[in-house]
Amino acid sequence: MSSLVIDMILCGIAYVLLIYFIATMNKPPFNSDKNNNGDDGDGGIEDTTPPKIDLPPGVIWPSEGPKSKKPTSPMEV
Repeated sequence: MSSLVIDMILCGIAYVLLIYFIATMNKPPFNSDKNNNGDDGDGGIEDTTPPKIDLPPGVIWPSEGPKSKKPTSPMEV
């Protein structure tokens, strides 16, 4: 056998082993506590409302703008 074939076989084996070890290390660890339910123990009340951002004077949010526009009379030139 040529040295190129041997090198290709060894590289293939190394690749398979590397993928195997990466896959086994990325698995989540076995957790024996079934009642955990993903609770990280922070506690308290969860507030999902977004914070009120302080805007510069004269700037308003589009949702706080005027609700309807009154039609203006046509201008005569």
